[in-house]
Amino acid sequence: MEVLIAFIAMLAIALIVGILLLVCSHFFFVAENPLKTEIRECLPGINCGACGFRGCDDYAAALVEGGVKPNLCIPGAQSVADEIGKILDIKVEPLKDVVAFVSCNGNCDATFKIAKYDGVKSCFAASMIYGGPNACRFSCLGFGDCANACPSNAICMTDSIARIDTTRCLGCGICANTCPKHIINMIPQKTETVVMCSNTQKGGDARKACKNACIGCKKCEKICPNGAISVSNNLATIDYIKCTNCQACVNECPTGCLKTVSFPDRLNEVSIIE
Repeated sequence: MEVLIAFIAMLAIALIVGILLLVCSHFFFVAENPLKTEIRECLPGINCGACGFRGCDDYAAALVEGGVKPNLCIPGAQSVADEIGKILDIKVEPLKDVVAFVSCNGNCDATFKIAKYDGVKSCFAASMIYGGPNACRFSCLGFGDCANACPSNAICMTDSIARIDTTRCLGCGICANTCPKHIINMIPQKTETVVMCSNTQKGGDARKACKNACIGCKKCEKICPNGAISVSNNLATIDYIKCTNCQACVNECPTGCLKTVSFPDRLNEVSIIE
């Protein structure tokens, strides 16, 4: 009898709580803006955060509230931006295609290791131990944290260096945020000239660590006819707005860290033209 009474009491409590929840959901229900639902359906749903929001839901909500550009979804590209523009009846600016690029060419022939690492196979973990086992402390560690984080499987390890497959790259920037060495950059897909180095040491030290390193000699800066290259903190950087891809800097670079590249839409990987 006591068990039966306890069961009936629990059943009554559950029934009362259920009724209260039903009443609360009825009176406190907030209807979702249909525009948000429509926008959310046209977003890719990757939740990569490239738009600056925590995910597609937050971005859709912000678009409905106003004051946010409709072309912030990099993976969705121009087609998604145009669709959002139609839904909100607003003008959409052209979306600039970007791809991830690993600014390192410290392959096995160019550099070496100064220690043996037997820890967790993670770039982040390895970098916590004196910057990692590589002679160049600015080089790719090659354990694939970026590849594991990539939502489109666009990254693989080639000669212990991460390389990007631009046919798969969404331009979301997750890999750039994941890399503990900060050597992955988001650059315009139409780029044809890159600096394949991130070493900011003085020329002699950089050269000792890697044969392919930028030595900050400023030859590229002096020969560039458009002022598109500047050497700061011992490392050359390119202003892609000014760069006309004349290749003068590539021919002048004594270490070959300046390369001519192509980021195709229909090839398997970035091709480097020697």
